[in-house]
Amino acid sequence: MKNESTIIDVPADSSAAMKGKAPLIGVAKDHHTTSGSGGYKRGLSIFDFLLRLAAIVAASVAAGTMFTSDETLPFFTQFLQFEAGYDDLPTFQFFVIAMSMVSGYLLLSLPISVVTIVRPLATAPRLLLLVLDTAALAFNMAAASSAAAISYLAHNGNQNTNWLPICQQFGDFCLKSSGAVVSSFVAVVFFTILVVLSGVALKRH
Repeated sequence: MKNESTIIDVPADSSAAMKGKAPLIGVAKDHHTTSGSGGYKRGLSIFDFLLRLAAIVAASVAAGTMFTSDETLPFFTQFLQFEAGYDDLPTFQFFVIAMSMVSGYLLLSLPISVVTIVRPLATAPRLLLLVLDTAALAFNMAAASSAAAISYLAHNGNQNTNWLPICQQFGDFCLKSSGAVVSSFVAVVFFTILVVLSGVALKRH
């Protein structure tokens, strides 16, 4: 009997695939996708940083304007001097303290925002900002809403309780306090956008 031998040819491509060349194509594709996501999130982080700067200005203007809203009428009697100021109303006092704290928080949050720019794929800084921004938003909204209610009474009064409007006499005081309230609501809008941005960045992670 003759010995028969069978020769099996192994293609070069199959050998290369067994050595792991084929999976490298998928790895390169995933790296490209990660780079694109990082660029998108870095853009969100830069926008977040700019919004924080704008919110600092709005909150600081609100606190400073209300703090300097004192007005003294040019006429007075021997025993009375007609004066109006933020410290005459506990709600306005709370407003000044709250908006000052919001401004301080926004200033302290800038380094964390810078971290999200340097490391756009990091989750922990964005999650921390989301939680803190939500709390600051609620605090800002409470101060703005309560001050808006008092400002409305100062302009219009309340006939049912015989509260007379004082803005006819203290025009400058009402003008400054109303401007402070408007500025605080602008800060609320900025905070809302910041919370939405953090949520979108975390969702796409």
